Amino acid sequence: GHGFQAGDLGPSTIVGSAAFNMFIIIAICVYVVPDGEIRKIKHLRVFFVTAAWSIFAYTWLYLILSVISPGVVEVWESLLTFFFFPICVVFAWIADRRLLFYKYVYKRYRAGKQRGMIIETEGDRPSSKADIEMDGKVVNSHTENFLDGSLVLEIDEKDQDDEEARREMARILKELKQKHPDKEMEQLIELANYQVLSQQQKSRAFYRIQATRLMTGAGNILKRHAADQARKAVSMHEVNVDVVENEPVSKIYFEQGTYQCLENCGTVALTVVRRGGDLGNTVFVDFRTEDGTANAGSDYEFTEGTVVFKPGETQKEIRVGIIDDDI
Repeated sequence: GHGFQAGDLGPSTIVGSAAFNMFIIIAICVYVVPDGEIRKIKHLRVFFVTAAWSIFAYTWLYLILSVISPGVVEVWESLLTFFFFPICVVFAWIADRRLLFYKYVYKRYRAGKQRGMIIETEGDRPSSKADIEMDGKVVNSHTENFLDGSLVLEIDEKDQDDEEARREMARILKELKQKHPDKEMEQLIELANYQVLSQQQKSRAFYRIQATRLMTGAGNILKRHAADQARKAVSMHEVNVDVVENEPVSKIYFEQGTYQCLENCGTVALTVVRRGGDLGNTVFVDFRTEDGTANAGSDYEFTEGTVVFKPGETQKEIRVGIIDDDI
């Protein structure tokens, strides 16, 4: 009311400017992707919230200017528009904390390049049930299907060799899971890797090197590899680090390279050990948590502080709170 005129700088300018910015951002995002590569949306929850509110904003602007009260912005429309801002903030908070709809988002699990680490990502549900990647090769590990021993593979018609390798790895994993139902995923992966290594055809050079090592007393390559893998697979709580006790420098590190826990465990204790150097000295070590595949505030509680090793102490614990987002 009150003689409101849209004029040259009216709602059309706002819509046009926002649309132009959106297209420029999309164009830059597409342009910077190298040729032959693809990029996927990492967090679908953020995309859904952003897309939904963007569409709603344009729809609401059209309704108040062209349908509900053509050419007039009424007071109740303005108040309702301002009321949408806190609602948008609440939805953003829900997306950040992974509440409500997060449990319905399809999640894929892949073994990273570092052994002993399983990475969870959000993505579209594939046509088959192949949702675990091992070094870039996809093998089925949908939780229920893997536990009952059934494995399904994505068929790659372009490369039969890779397909056969995936089938062989799936078969080995299935057999190992049946033999060792109590072992974790990373332990089965280590055992499968060794079994594939020991069964694959070796070149003449391999046997020459193997014979030379046996003659010189250097040992069997496969047996040495098997021993290493067995140490890793039998207990994930052991890390074999050779440390010279009389070294002049103290070394501070985590006792384990990888820690895993359930979301409902409450807290996880990380053991920090001290090796070498003068154990009669007091050592101060500052620490703090950093986001990786987990985010502070939604997956775990941010923690920082100082670990103090008093004279004679060689082991300390750091406790990190784990947030259960399913509650």
